[in-house]
Amino acid sequence: HQDDAGEFVQVRYGDGEQSIVVATTRAETMMGDGAVAVHPDDPRYKHMVGTEVLLPLVNRMIPIIADAALDMEFGTGCLKVTPAHDLVDYEIGLRHQLPVIDVFNPDGTMSEAAGLFIGEDRFIVRKKMIKALEEAGLLDQLKDYTNQVGVSERTNAVIEPRLSMQWFLKMQEFSKPALDAVLDGEVNLIPNKFVNTYKHWMENVRDWCLSRQLWWGHRIPAFYLGETNEFVVAPTAEEALEKAKSKTGNAQLTLADLRQDEDVLDTWASSWLWPISVFDGLAHPEN
Repeated sequence: HQDDAGEFVQVRYGDGEQSIVVATTRAETMMGDGAVAVHPDDPRYKHMVGTEVLLPLVNRMIPIIADAALDMEFGTGCLKVTPAHDLVDYEIGLRHQLPVIDVFNPDGTMSEAAGLFIGEDRFIVRKKMIKALEEAGLLDQLKDYTNQVGVSERTNAVIEPRLSMQWFLKMQEFSKPALDAVLDGEVNLIPNKFVNTYKHWMENVRDWCLSRQLWWGHRIPAFYLGETNEFVVAPTAEEALEKAKSKTGNAQLTLADLRQDEDVLDTWASSWLWPISVFDGLAHPEN
């Protein structure tokens, strides 16, 4: 993370009948907003929860929701929720079933979904958005603000949270027996005081994102049917072919009709599999 000398923008969402002021350092993401969030205990906005407000420039109605993740003392106490481009906002979006609108292309320019400034660079659009809001009379306040921004350790490029298609491992199937083994005394933790910590980990584990877009590694064993999004998962291509024939009912399929996913396993996933493969302790514990 590095200090970034940016601007704290306070924008008025809504029209004459109902409006609310939202503070942000990333005006270029406004087109992807799914809601405005306030803290459920904030007396200033309790009466507005459950109503809707007009999203500036985009002219789309979005809900005002209550979520305890907010800090009432920060900014105006109102948060623009952009699920596709912020980790906290993504979690809020899941809790409130908000739409996810990806306003960026992979190269950092504005996507078709943004609806405004399509194809232009995100940082140029940030300045253009501020100017457009000011011209529309919706800019409530603008002040200098030093923000902590995540950057690439190799290139210093600003990291942009962005949704993408990935493979996940369902961890519940692994965490439950791992927890039971400790609680039942089959496995002893030393010192014993860490049992509660371990229990907290196992009961709150999330599904593991184990795919990576790298050139080297163990490839994901998923095979697509031609150029479609339909797929089968199997240890080998030959087994995948048999599954594909069964799934489609087409006995004429060949290996040439299958396309293996190009993603590879996360290095942690590879190292996790290595001792299982070498020692084979799960399949043959007596050895």
